[in-house]
Amino acid sequence: MIVPIRMLGDPVLREHAKPVTEFDGKLGRMADDMLETMYAAPGVGLAGPQVGISLRLFVLDDGQIGPTFIANPILLDPSGTVVEEEGCLSIPGPYHPTPRSERIRCRGQDVKGKDVEMEGEGLLARIFQHETDHLDGVLYIDRLDEGGRREVLADLRRFELGLQEPRARRRPE
Repeated sequence: MIVPIRMLGDPVLREHAKPVTEFDGKLGRMADDMLETMYAAPGVGLAGPQVGISLRLFVLDDGQIGPTFIANPILLDPSGTVVEEEGCLSIPGPYHPTPRSERIRCRGQDVKGKDVEMEGEGLLARIFQHETDHLDGVLYIDRLDEGGRREVLADLRRFELGLQEPRARRRPE
């Protein structure tokens, strides 16, 4: 089931999400709904707070590893820095060059509560960082300098007023 994505200004996007403690059928259905919502948007990642669930979980599909669910993520061993365009399903339309670690490890749990650990580089590393930020109440615009933040918010306002069309979201090839 596709669920509504919360937009910039919704207080749940600024909350520090709580740890996932119950790994049951309800969590599995939630993960399936989040994946369906992410694909329909279309996006490459979606965190619990973006669908109004203040729990430390997200789903992703970078086009390489396939649909993935991670609960209670911990990011480890960041290395390198890369600045690439980034957008967000909760801030529909604008993209902006955003600095992130080029490589990072993500440790967490799968939908059944089993420990998982993945190493990400490029887009996967960016997704790990972007979605984990959501769990801490941080949006990608918070990582921009003042000029970049103003530019994204101005673009968003132009989209809302119908003065400019948002660029289509891109899925990795």
